Amino acid sequence: MSIKIIADSSCDMPKELRQENPFVSVPFKLYIDEEEIIDDEQLDVISFIDKMVKSTGVPRSACPAPNDFLIDFSGVNACYVVAISSRLSGTYNSAELAKTMYLEENPNKLIHVFDSKSASIAEALIVLKIHELNQLKISHADIVDQVTQYISEMKTYFVSESLDNLIKNGRISKLKGAIANVLNIKPIMGPDEDGEIKLIDKARGTAKAFQTMTDLIVENAQNAENRILAISHVNNLERATWLKEEIEKKCQFKQIVIVQTGGLSSLYCDNHGIILAF
Repeated sequence: MSIKIIADSSCDMPKELRQENPFVSVPFKLYIDEEEIIDDEQLDVISFIDKMVKSTGVPRSACPAPNDFLIDFSGVNACYVVAISSRLSGTYNSAELAKTMYLEENPNKLIHVFDSKSASIAEALIVLKIHELNQLKISHADIVDQVTQYISEMKTYFVSESLDNLIKNGRISKLKGAIANVLNIKPIMGPDEDGEIKLIDKARGTAKAFQTMTDLIVENAQNAENRILAISHVNNLERATWLKEEIEKKCQFKQIVIVQTGGLSSLYCDNHGIILAF
């Protein structure tokens, strides 16, 4: 079955994996001091992070519109859309509306929109899973069922060195953010079963936070030898590499991959933040 996988630009896929597991990226629009920036492959992410860090305003984003998805549905038997958590963005709803519009004219088309209930590198793992299942030549319905189950079992954790952007965008209350900053508390966060950001754990200081994150992964890594662990970082390759090496000492994943975040993930995780998913 010929398929097309579509993901929003929160999907942070390593280049070497993307070549073998292609997908169409539908970009968010990002705004720094009222400058509109398209979060596509042409974006210089390091320059974007520099602008973001220097800005005193509220960085924000706009999700893709239904038409941004609609134009990519043609040409194959089945389309699968992987969207950032519906609790964090309107992207899932945009893709669902695009699906409804397209099926009105093409009722025999197979289209499914997955709510990743996560973001960043977790979306990339879902893309890889769809490709893996399609190679087994199973039915569309079975792909949908197995990927949905895969999403429900995924774990995602992230640590932001700075909480400024999460506070500015209302993801964390100003009071909680101020207390955390004063006490040098670094929260380890992740999505709950519905894809809403929640506090998983917390630690005093950056080094302790990342050690706590490592411990959480080891504790929750059932069947690790058959799973890929993915690490995305916001201009922080040194810390990402350290995490990879620490995890490898304690847990044998099938593969561990590292990737620099794109624009959207950089905006919300903030400079030097780390996201892990498996």
